[in-house]
Amino acid sequence: MKFLIKKVKPGWVAGILCGVLFIFLLGVRVGFFRNETPRPSAVKKISEKETWMNIFQQNQKIGYAHRHFAPRDNGYSLSESAYMRINTMGMVQDIHIRTKGNLHSDFTLASFDFDLRSSLFHFKTRGRLEGTTLTIFIGEQKVEIPIDSDLYLTAGILDAAWASGLELNQARTFFVFDPATMGQQPVRVTLVGTEVLEIMGRQQKTKKVSLDFMGVSQTAWIGEGGSVVAEEGFLGITIKRVSKSEALSGLDVTASRDLTEVVSVPSNVPIGRADELTRLRLKITGINDRVFLSGGRQMFENGILTILKEDLLSLSGFSVSEQKRFLKPTPFIQSNHPHIKNTVSEVVSPGDSPVTKVQKLVAWVYENIEKRPVLSVPNALETLERRMGDCNEHAVLLAALARAAGIPAQVEAGLVYMKGRFYYHAWNVLCLGRWVTADALMGQMPADVTHIRFVRGEPRQQIDLMGVIGKVKLEILMTS
Repeated sequence: MKFLIKKVKPGWVAGILCGVLFIFLLGVRVGFFRNETPRPSAVKKISEKETWMNIFQQNQKIGYAHRHFAPRDNGYSLSESAYMRINTMGMVQDIHIRTKGNLHSDFTLASFDFDLRSSLFHFKTRGRLEGTTLTIFIGEQKVEIPIDSDLYLTAGILDAAWASGLELNQARTFFVFDPATMGQQPVRVTLVGTEVLEIMGRQQKTKKVSLDFMGVSQTAWIGEGGSVVAEEGFLGITIKRVSKSEALSGLDVTASRDLTEVVSVPSNVPIGRADELTRLRLKITGINDRVFLSGGRQMFENGILTILKEDLLSLSGFSVSEQKRFLKPTPFIQSNHPHIKNTVSEVVSPGDSPVTKVQKLVAWVYENIEKRPVLSVPNALETLERRMGDCNEHAVLLAALARAAGIPAQVEAGLVYMKGRFYYHAWNVLCLGRWVTADALMGQMPADVTHIRFVRGEPRQQIDLMGVIGKVKLEILMTS
């Protein structure tokens, strides 16, 4: 079966990567920190405080945030909300984010509620920590995660760092657990100095704190009483404390740059019909040891990456014995759900070969899921019900359908070429005797050779892209 490839706007293939990473580094962070350094024997008490912040992208206001922190019986309550209007994939979307948490007196987590609502999707989760078990509820799903150390709500991590009496050049290392990706990564918080800033018309002496996450640095300034008064970091994002009236006024992003364009990588030469190429050879710099460049159809040596298009006719026998773990359902790839299974039974026939099954599923997702940019958490079941999404929604849905059909499947993410630039994108690999690429958003199986894989696995592996976004440079050496 040969897929007919329709023209796809470059914006459609950038995925939610920019949106989720963007949100994380705004300071409106989704997740929790697990302390990896000794907890201080005593912490400062924090009084009730309320702050309003303006959010800027490259000096243009794109939103605001509101935060309330108050003592309660045996601990604290924290609420943080943000509203942003983001230009991504050629479409301006409004995003509302809300985090509520109850903390113990030492700032460790007791319970939380998180809500992310965009113009198209709504993601909601809540959880509680009891003993050594973190229980998270995502819709009808219940996920229990064992915890072996202190856990902190990320929205309150700078409060915890300030209350611990962090001294100059002293660092504390935490692990961030993100319920949107179910992944954990280390974060290093360091007090790097003091600085006087003008905040709301007056000079304030602040403590300057560095947060380092997977090769990406963010800076925060903590003012009087432990309140964050400014932040700056990823994608030219800055946040500054203002009055309530100023935060609620002056929002206009009609001329702001598309985030997907901002993080895209220019190509040194134009590529014609990418789907007709069998080989791509290029020089790549700005990567780190977290990316998965060499393996399968990709060969990386001495800074040179070669990508070969797979030949479906050369597939050897079908075996899943070594890849059974990629048949299992996950919180966002619900391959065991009746709706997923019923869809598979409608699309494929029992007598179909594995290759034919995959081809039918790729074609079905391509034809039945509307291609629209979405700023939410990719969820296979929700995508099937709503019938719309960008590359991430296409990828998690195809993974769920393939697994339900007995085909091990994973999600890959990296770059893909469109109209003179390489954009961040997600697609799939499926085990058909060996791993074979497929792109349901572009209707390709195998995917064309301009799909440059950086990470492979569950959607949470996409967070590894943070260390390379904005740093990667490419030079095409040969196409054939």
